[in-house]
Amino acid sequence: MNLFDILAEQRIAEAFRRGEFEHLPGAGRPLVFDDDPFLSPETRMMNRILKNAGCAPAEVGLRRELAALRAELAALPAGAQRDTLMQRRNHLLLQLAQTSRN
Repeated sequence: MNLFDILAEQRIAEAFRRGEFEHLPGAGRPLVFDDDPFLSPETRMMNRILKNAGCAPAEVGLRRELAALRAELAALPAGAQRDTLMQRRNHLLLQLAQTSRN
């Protein structure tokens, strides 16, 4: 840590002790991170523009469907229905990989 980091940490700790962070908007609620830090800045900007316009990239829909399938698979016992869902999951994973490459 350099001198500026140490000074900043000390000032933040002092403000915290004085209670200056207690009445901030959103206090007590989890932080929401909309941006994926692993995306390029250009892709993040494009996704934000699409989100503000009420649209979502295809990748978002694929990820939502995958999450729903994973939850459903976790609740199913072994059998034909589970095998069908696993095939669908694998197909979606391939689509997602292709979407991410483009």
